[in-house]
Amino acid sequence: QVQLVESGGGLVQAGGSLRLSCAASGRSVSSYAMGWFRQAPGKEREFVANINWTGDNPYYTDSVKGRFTISRDNAKNTVYLQMNSLKPEDTAVYYCAAPEMQFVHTSAPGAMGYWGKGTLVTVSS
Repeated sequence: QVQLVESGGGLVQAGGSLRLSCAASGRSVSSYAMGWFRQAPGKEREFVANINWTGDNPYYTDSVKGRFTISRDNAKNTVYLQMNSLKPEDTAVYYCAAPEMQFVHTSAPGAMGYWGKGTLVTVSS
């Protein structure tokens, strides 16, 4: 079993930056792609970014391209999401997730087998 715990959320003004962390425990996630999703109030959960097990091939939803960067440190069993130039529409609970299967690089929420409890990001205008 994999447990995921997010941290780093908070309140920031538009244009500011935050760095989210996702610490995994229970087993190594070095063979899992890792991703970030978010859910804004009244909206469905949506894909934000993911990265494969070697740290290559990051993939982003269009709305965050050029502003967010996903990375990972397999030695620390941790994934990061650096968020720059934040906008009020980025306000959401951000979740870390990993697919049920190893060596699967997908952005489909239904394929995720492991989820954190989320960290709230609030961007004020």
